[in-house]
Amino acid sequence: MREGKPVRESVSEYSEFALPNDANGLGNVLGGKVMHLVDLAGAMAAMRHARKPVVTASVDSLHFLHPVRIGYLIVLRSSVNRVFRTSMEVGVRVETENLVTGERLRTCAAYLTFVALDESGKATAVPPVVPESEEEIRRYREAGERREYRLNMRGRLRS
Repeated sequence: MREGKPVRESVSEYSEFALPNDANGLGNVLGGKVMHLVDLAGAMAAMRHARKPVVTASVDSLHFLHPVRIGYLIVLRSSVNRVFRTSMEVGVRVETENLVTGERLRTCAAYLTFVALDESGKATAVPPVVPESEEEIRRYREAGERREYRLNMRGRLRS
């Protein structure tokens, strides 16, 4: 087995202030804006692990638990859950923070798959990720189950 890197080396955090130009008519940040930030945060973790350029191959479902209000801080945390040779599953958790009260709410979470690229733009191998904590081991195991589902769905889409 190739030598791996611990999950902690991929952990990334990205924050952005929710501004009025990001809002819908109700004063909430557009879902597409949050999806864009999720993709950026996921790419940060994937590139930190692979140390190569990456492209998004898939995004699992995204369910919004709470709206993101204008004036709140959007905080995204990401890390690599598992590597499958050239692809990586990255988990992203999104919270909002009311900077006046300090209240934080979990807004949404998603799993994304990224593929690492070599200098010529072709998929290239990535070192394995090494889970250390019980939570990382659980996420590693569950990532394998989600991959089976994704591959099955991809096969259906191609037929």
